[in-house]
Amino acid sequence: MDNLAVLALLAFLPILVIGVLLVVLRWPAKYAMPVGLAVIVVVAGTVWQMEWTAIGASVVQGLLVAVGLLWIVFGALLLLETVTKSGALQTIRAGFTTISADRRVQVIIIAWLFGSFIEGAAGFGTPAAVVAPLLLALGFPAIAAVMAGLIIQSTPVSFGAVGTPMIVGVGTGLSGTDGRFVPAVQERADALGMGHGEFVAHTATQVATMHAVIGLLVPLFMVCLLTGFFGERRSFRAGLAVAPFAVYAALAMTVPYVVVAYVLGPEFPSLLGGLIGLTLVMYTSSKGFLMPRDTWDFPERRTWPKLWMGSIDPQVELTGETPRIPMARAWSPYVVVALLLLATRNIPPVKEFLTGPAVIEVSDIFGTGISQTLDLLYSPGAIFVLTCLLTYGLHRMSGAMVRASWRVAGGQILGAAVALLCALPLVRIFINSGVDYNGSGFESMPVTLAEAAATAAGANWPLLAPWIGALGAFAAGSNTVSNMMFALFQFTTGQSIGIETPETIVATQAVGGAAGNMVAIHNVVAAAATVGLLGREGPLIRKSLIPMTYYLLAAGCFSFIWVYGFGLNAGTVLLVLLLVGLAFTVVRLRTRTESRNHEVQLDRV
Repeated sequence: MDNLAVLALLAFLPILVIGVLLVVLRWPAKYAMPVGLAVIVVVAGTVWQMEWTAIGASVVQGLLVAVGLLWIVFGALLLLETVTKSGALQTIRAGFTTISADRRVQVIIIAWLFGSFIEGAAGFGTPAAVVAPLLLALGFPAIAAVMAGLIIQSTPVSFGAVGTPMIVGVGTGLSGTDGRFVPAVQERADALGMGHGEFVAHTATQVATMHAVIGLLVPLFMVCLLTGFFGERRSFRAGLAVAPFAVYAALAMTVPYVVVAYVLGPEFPSLLGGLIGLTLVMYTSSKGFLMPRDTWDFPERRTWPKLWMGSIDPQVELTGETPRIPMARAWSPYVVVALLLLATRNIPPVKEFLTGPAVIEVSDIFGTGISQTLDLLYSPGAIFVLTCLLTYGLHRMSGAMVRASWRVAGGQILGAAVALLCALPLVRIFINSGVDYNGSGFESMPVTLAEAAATAAGANWPLLAPWIGALGAFAAGSNTVSNMMFALFQFTTGQSIGIETPETIVATQAVGGAAGNMVAIHNVVAAAATVGLLGREGPLIRKSLIPMTYYLLAAGCFSFIWVYGFGLNAGTVLLVLLLVGLAFTVVRLRTRTESRNHEVQLDRV
C-alpha cells in the first residue's frame, strides 16, 4: 500500500477513535484509552508491519513513562492534601480575598501568572498539577479549575522547563545522530552567520513574538469561558467585563517574556515573564488598579451540577475548626516548590546528579534498542513529596494529619492509573512506528500524517504548520517531543515550497505544539486526577478546544504573513475573518446579555 491519503487516514484512525469516544460519546478516558490502544496495535501490526517485539517494547516504554507521570500526579495530590490538612488553605484563600474576592481576578493571577512561572521552571504539565488543586482549594468547581490549568498550557509552554522545548526539542529535532545540524539546516545557519545555539535562539525569538501577540487574549478567553460555563447566568459577557485587567495581565507577562527571549535567550522567557508579571499584577491589584467594579462569583455550591465536581472536596475540611496559619507559613510550601524547581534546574552540580547517577535507565527493551529512563528524583513529583516532608515541620502537623494526607492521596492516584497506563503505550507505538521498527518501509504514523497534510497544502503550508505541532503534542503530551518529531520535517517543507526563512515554519511548529498541550490526552488525564475529576476528560477537551482552535488559527495567519507579507492572500484574509469573527462574537454576546437583562427587568415590573 503506497497511497499517502489512505495511509494518513489509517494513521489518524486511533486518534479519531479516541476523539469520538471521549468528546462525542463522552466515555471516561479509562475506557476510551484501552480501545485506542487496541486499535493502534492492530494498525501498527498489520498496515505498518511493525515488529511485534517493537510493539511490546513500546508498550513497556509507555508504561515506564506513565509511572513517571503518575509520580508527578501523586506528588501534586499529596501536596494538596498536606496544605489542606494543615489548615494553610484557609489562610491562602483569605489572602486572595483581601486582594480581590472576584474569581475572574483570582484565576488570572493564579493560573495565568503563577502558572506561567511554574511552567518556566518545570514544564511537562506541572503547572496544571499545581494550579488546578490550588484553584479547587480556593472554592472553584473542579472542572473549572482543570480547564483554567489546561488553557494556560499554551503561551508559556515553548519556554517551559528552562527552555527545554526549544533547546532540546528544536535543537535535537534539526540535528542528526551526531548532534550536529543536518546539512540543509547548517547551510541556513551559516548563511545567517550563526552557530547551533545561536540559530536555536534566533528561532526562539520568532516563537516568543508569535506567542506574545496570540497570547494577549488567553487570559480573556479563560475568564470568558469561566463565566460562560460556570456562572449563575452562564454569561460570557461577565468575562468580557474584566477585559482591561485581563489584557493588562497578559501584557505584564508577555512584554518581559519577549524582551527576555531577545536578550537572554530561550531559557528564561516564561520563568522571568511569569515572575515579573505576577509581582507587578499582585502589587497593582492590591492598590485597586483596573479591578472590576462588581465582584463575580460562582453560584451557591449546593446548586452546582454533579458534572462540575470531582471526588476531592477540600472545602469540607476548610469549613472545620482547623487552626489558622500565618500568611507567610501558609504560602511556604509553594515557595519551597518554586525554589526547589529553580535550584534543581539551574544549579549544575545538583542537576548533573539528579539527571545522572540518580536516573534509572531501562535499556534495549526486548533487544529492540528502545530504551527509557526514569528520573524520579529530578521529577517534579519528588519536589512535591520533599516539599510535603518539609511542610510537616513548617506547619507543625500532627501524625494523624500526615497519615490522613498520605491515605487520601494514595487512594486518589489509583483512579488515574488505568487511563495513563494505556495512553502512554499508545503514544509510544504511534511515535516508534517508523522505518527502524517496521517491515513496510513507511515513515512513522505522525510523519505520514504530516506529509499528507503538506502535500495537500502546498504554498499554503504555513497555515497548517501549527496544526501539525498540535497533533504531535496531543499524541505525545509534550511540546518538546512534538518539536523533536516534526522540526526537521517543518524546515524541509518550508524549503521545498520556496520559503526564504524556513526557520519561521519551525517556529510555527513550536507555537502549535505549545497550543496542543491544552488538549494533550495525558495532560488532561493527569490534571483531572489532581482534583478527583477522572471520567470527565471529554467535557474538558471540548472546552479547551475553543481557545486551542483560536490559537492555531492565529498562529497559522501570523506565520503566513511573516513569510509572505500582508496583502490579498490567504493569511491576511483568514486573519481578518478571525478578527471579525471574534468581534462579532463579542457584539453578539453583549446584545444577548442586554436583551436578557431587559427581560428580567420587565418581569420584575
